[in-house]
Amino acid sequence: MHDCCGVVGIYAPNEDVARLTFFALFALQHRGQESAGIATADGRSLQVYANMGLVSQVFDEDSLSKLKGYIAIGHTRYSTKGSSRVCNAQPIVVGEGSNMMAIAHNGNIVNAEHLYEELSSQGYTFSSSTDTEVIANLIVSSPQKDWVGRIRYAMRRLQGAYSLTIMTKDHLFGVRDPLGVRPLCLGALNGGWVLASESCALDHIGANFIREIEPGEIVSIGANGVDSYREEGGKKALCIFEYIYFARPDSTINGRLLYQARQAMGAALAEEHPVAADLVVGVPDSATAAAVGYAQRSGVPLAEGLIKNRYVGRTFIEPDQRIRDIGVKLKFNPLPQVLGGKRVVLVDDSIVRGTTTPQVIGLLRKAGAKEVHMRVCAPPIRYPCFFGVDMATYSELIAARKTISEIKELIGADSLGYLSVEGLIKAVALPRDTFCLACFTGDYPIPVQIGMDKLALESMPTAQPQAVD
Repeated sequence: MHDCCGVVGIYAPNEDVARLTFFALFALQHRGQESAGIATADGRSLQVYANMGLVSQVFDEDSLSKLKGYIAIGHTRYSTKGSSRVCNAQPIVVGEGSNMMAIAHNGNIVNAEHLYEELSSQGYTFSSSTDTEVIANLIVSSPQKDWVGRIRYAMRRLQGAYSLTIMTKDHLFGVRDPLGVRPLCLGALNGGWVLASESCALDHIGANFIREIEPGEIVSIGANGVDSYREEGGKKALCIFEYIYFARPDSTINGRLLYQARQAMGAALAEEHPVAADLVVGVPDSATAAAVGYAQRSGVPLAEGLIKNRYVGRTFIEPDQRIRDIGVKLKFNPLPQVLGGKRVVLVDDSIVRGTTTPQVIGLLRKAGAKEVHMRVCAPPIRYPCFFGVDMATYSELIAARKTISEIKELIGADSLGYLSVEGLIKAVALPRDTFCLACFTGDYPIPVQIGMDKLALESMPTAQPQAVD
């Protein structure tokens, strides 16, 4: 499962904003590993540099030194609308002259195809296949003259999830959709201001957390400071997987440190699905905190039975077939001296397709585990996501097609327990109507087309793509 993106925005006249944005993106690398980019503005013009790869692969001292100015936005991407190509790397720049703007987007627009066709008929051209460029051209097409009015116009037309950082030649904007599906927060830094998908990015550059951007809010940052504009709010739908998996455990959302929330999920799992066992092992790193909570509540000792190679997936060197066949063994290595002869509770954050879990359980058994009892912090995922998570299609979701008993047999576990929706809500300690739970319940916050395709805009006519440089 993948979230799509991390976004950053910095307004700081006394700072090297490109370098600060680089390190903030570095802290958000877990949100996307396909491409990265930074755009800057100096009050007169905009510059952008983006390319395929990790943040550390895209940028070096030379590229950063060319990004001058006192405003910057940055982006690190996992594709959810549009394929993984350099023309889809962000930030994206549209418009010209006083209408020029750069934009970075986390989320997914469910009515992007309709808006694309409408804008194309009005003469707007596209050089990418992302819904981000649709958002940008929608803003530029607004009859409003001021940027806040233009953004409001776009917000009233957009359906779906979006947390945005937007930059003109002299202003920075942060925007969060009315449902609040994706997170966005505000920090202060040496007289300047920072926007970021997660609070951990603020910590990494020495910024102080101020608050979260509210659902439906536009924050405008300029020479006179921060101004806030809010649309009338309605239903809220923060993605629950920000708590379960996506956000880093050292980030805070709604005043709650996510490490503590995940510990509480593990404790709730122990209450709902106890089992006689010798060890609790978390699948690193995403289930580590939950495993701690399970062990503490159950009294079963915690052990590090799997060692993760944290550099898997961090290279563009394709493995040969022999290495590819090793599969999950390249990512995890079990410890036979710890696992041998033991009854193991294996805690993970979720089971999506059910393709990786059997391999992990197989590793534990090969290392000598006598029993493996699977415990999952997310309820069964029975419905696909259309709001910025590249999860799986309906037919690929194992829990949409099989019972829990059938899944247990398929993954090779001695027992299988999922955290209930009620237990999950109790663990995060917020009202149920705070969250989007559609992947568990099928109750989407807005109507969606179940057959939506993330590559739908690929078939639309576009201008000849140009490499971003």
